[in-house]
Amino acid sequence: MLQPSPKDDVEARPPCHPRAVSIPDCLTKNNYNEARCQDAVKALYECCDAFYRRYGDDASSPSCPKPNLLRLKMQQQKEGK
Repeated sequence: MLQPSPKDDVEARPPCHPRAVSIPDCLTKNNYNEARCQDAVKALYECCDAFYRRYGDDASSPSCPKPNLLRLKMQQQKEGK
């Protein structure tokens, strides 16, 4: 099944909510092994990044970390931390 793009989920109400709720579902299915859910976390971060790019850093969504924290987490993912 094709996943919607991050830009599609930006239009969800609240923004990126479908991505956010997939994380606890993934954790439950994988006996809370966070390593197996990194794709779900990455998908949320990508959606939130697209959300902030579209609406600016002053926008807010209960599904997204604040912009500065989001960028830090995305950088840590790239570095493998």
